[in-house]
Formats: sequence, structure tokens, C-alpha cells
Amino acid sequence: MCRSIKTLRPPYTEEPTHADMQAAALQYVRKVSGFRSPAAHNNAAFERAVAEVTAATTTLLESLEVRGRHS
Repeated sequence: MCRSIKTLRPPYTEEPTHADMQAAALQYVRKVSGFRSPAAHNNAAFERAVAEVTAATTTLLESLEVRGRHS
């Protein structure tokens, strides 16, 4: 599923940006909903889902502890 979503944690990506997280969220919501671009009557739900998935991604990445890395 969602092969175009890249891993956003070290060591794959040192410092993912908000734009990186939002792009991954958009790909996820597109895949799950089956809509590349939703109709006007679904747009609010689609955009809300992207925002919520972006927020959840941010929380996840900020909470992860990556062990075994040497600086």
C-alpha cells in the first residue's frame, strides 16, 4: 500500500519537514479514500483527514526513540 510514501524517521530522513509529513498524509488519504481529488461535497472531509493524519504523523515521529545510532 502507498509505495510512494517514504520513511520519515532517522536514519532514512534526518529531519522530516511539515511538508514531508503532509505529503505522506495526502498519499495515505488518497489511497484509503480512493479519491485523488475529491468532489466538492467531500472536500472538507478529505482535507480534515489529511490534517489529522499529518498531526498523528508529527506526534508519532516526535515520540519515537531511535536507538543504536552513532553520531
